[in-house]
Amino acid sequence: MGEKPYSLSFSLEGKTALITGAAKGIGKAIAQVFSEHKANIILVDLDQDVINVAKSLSGETSQNLPIVADITKNTDLKRIHQESFKVFPRIDILVNNAGVGMLDDAENLSEEIWDKTMAVNLKAPFMLSQIVGREMIKQKKGKIINIASQAGLIALDKHIAYCSSKAGIIGMTKVLALEWAEYGINVNAIAPTVILTELGIKAWSGEVGEAMKKKIPLRRFGYPEEVAAAALYLASEASNLVTGETLVIDGGYCIQ
Repeated sequence: MGEKPYSLSFSLEGKTALITGAAKGIGKAIAQVFSEHKANIILVDLDQDVINVAKSLSGETSQNLPIVADITKNTDLKRIHQESFKVFPRIDILVNNAGVGMLDDAENLSEEIWDKTMAVNLKAPFMLSQIVGREMIKQKKGKIINIASQAGLIALDKHIAYCSSKAGIIGMTKVLALEWAEYGINVNAIAPTVILTELGIKAWSGEVGEAMKKKIPLRRFGYPEEVAAAALYLASEASNLVTGETLVIDGGYCIQ
């Protein structure tokens, strides 16, 4: 039958990954795990601290490129593409992680919040996927991982814009997976529950957090590293037969 079209090593050696929102939280954790598995990392964030994060990654064989950019601006997206290909000959993995979450009742949510949520959470991931996808089509291979949310699958109070944007990400994932499968490109999403990042801890501390955990069968929130572990699987050659899927990491919240 010849060589098997997958590998169980989970090594990313020789591959280059572009990760948005890489200065903190889930993005930072994914960058660290990918670096530990020998990938080169392009770290993109609006926060200048992404430069320090790039220096701190502990992978010994990887090369890291920090880019401070606003992914909602077309000029910055083009610059990300240009700067990346000045340093690396190809991008093998794209992780669309950057996102915002601004909450309000549906009847009160402002147009400004709606537009910003869609710009960051949905439009920018598509535009960057399009830019990087064109390169992956040329090279006949690639992995795209979109960070969605359980909010893309179920309703959450005061999350009208956020839920809509993440549901859109899941839909986008399926269409890109369908259209680009013939080019050897896998496109998948990860849908986490509440993750204990700096923002997650602030938003879900106290009584509101305890009430939410009671709704989760496993009775706890997640850690950034748990999302990073899922991203490593989807980025590796072990997941070569997986495309168009949404991997839900929610302690069982959505099964009820």
